[in-house]
Amino acid sequence: METVTPAGKRAATRDTILDHAYVLARSDGLEGLSIGTLAADVGMSKSGVFAHFGSREDLQLAVLDLGARRFMAHVLLPALKQPRGLPRLRAIVAHWFAWARKHQSGCVLLSAASEYDGRDGALHEAVVAQQAGWRRELQKAIAQAVAEGHLRADTDTAQLAFEIYALLLGLHHDGGLFGYDEAERHTAAAFERLWRSWQP
Repeated sequence: METVTPAGKRAATRDTILDHAYVLARSDGLEGLSIGTLAADVGMSKSGVFAHFGSREDLQLAVLDLGARRFMAHVLLPALKQPRGLPRLRAIVAHWFAWARKHQSGCVLLSAASEYDGRDGALHEAVVAQQAGWRRELQKAIAQAVAEGHLRADTDTAQLAFEIYALLLGLHHDGGLFGYDEAERHTAAAFERLWRSWQP
């Protein structure tokens, strides 16, 4: 019979709190996270939540990190199974489409970028680091596509990464406002033109 150690139980409780906080942040944003609401949601006292997260900001940072890890697991990691080059880049975009469909009701990462773009502090720095890291992953995949001869030798990796990101932001935006199916159709057509514009 397996026994749960105190450390294991504490980690499981922390994960449960984070999961609930992530759901709340998807609808209300990180700034909308309320310790009181979260505590009631998981059946704990406020002090019980604070025992796992020293402050509201610590909780917000942990939720942001969880969102980034889930995004990478859903979008990047499955794409790495594809051959380097345009097949992998296309797979990244396809998985990002699926992420956008799944997160029509709210994406923690996008709402955080909007919430903290004009602020100072730890949350702003964490959002910038997360977004910059993802942009670097895109540029890496683009550089591999150039090396494989799938994209032009003079491809500006930073520019193409920006264009990919901008189109996906458009998908998130229009998907929430006008319906995902129509937004996906427009975005997919835009991507086909984008790939052609950078190919040899």
